[in-house]
Amino acid sequence: MALILLAEDDEGIRVPLVRALEREGYDVEAVTSGRDAIAAGVDGEHDLLLLDIGLPGADGLEVCQRVREGRPSVPIVFLTVHDGEMDAVGGLDAGADDYITKPFGVEELLARIRATTRRHVQPTPASARIGDFDIDLAKHQVTAPERAAVHLTRIEWRLIELFLAEPGKLFSHRQLLQQVWGPTYDSETQYLRQYIAQLRRKFEKDPARPRHLITESGMGYRFQP
Repeated sequence: MALILLAEDDEGIRVPLVRALEREGYDVEAVTSGRDAIAAGVDGEHDLLLLDIGLPGADGLEVCQRVREGRPSVPIVFLTVHDGEMDAVGGLDAGADDYITKPFGVEELLARIRATTRRHVQPTPASARIGDFDIDLAKHQVTAPERAAVHLTRIEWRLIELFLAEPGKLFSHRQLLQQVWGPTYDSETQYLRQYIAQLRRKFEKDPARPRHLITESGMGYRFQP
């Protein structure tokens, strides 16, 4: 039975959310401040953290950063408000795996929890598919029936490897830039847009309406198998 740490100071959200999660079979530890979330998250053995961005004492971004220092692999999902786009971007850059916008349905949240925890227990695949294309990550080969082999540049391979390692995860622009190009490129979004466009031309049947390399407006990109 998975144990979830829920950090939410709004009782009107916290209480029904705890009940809903417990009905689904989760154990829940609920706290109402950032300081309590840091103490519990760093020292605990939770399977996933749900963090409100606007916690008193220490905001969710600080909580995420502090927990990541001691537990780099624990799944973290942020709860953010409808107009909190920049907060959500900050959460992703701080190390969160995903976010969900208030108000949200319980079923949507449960789906995010399942997807996030599933990504953390699955090893990076040796091979995968994008549409009709077979991707051999070990040999760095891309093939498809009745098509010429697809050539990918070093940068394109690095992006594909990141996406395939965690399908469904939302990567912020900054995360992708830092992991692929390096820390000095964290604001060079034009590079990222250029390479995503190139990958879509190679893998998507209709690059203008991508099904696999999805843009999350103002946030980043997500790979959908």
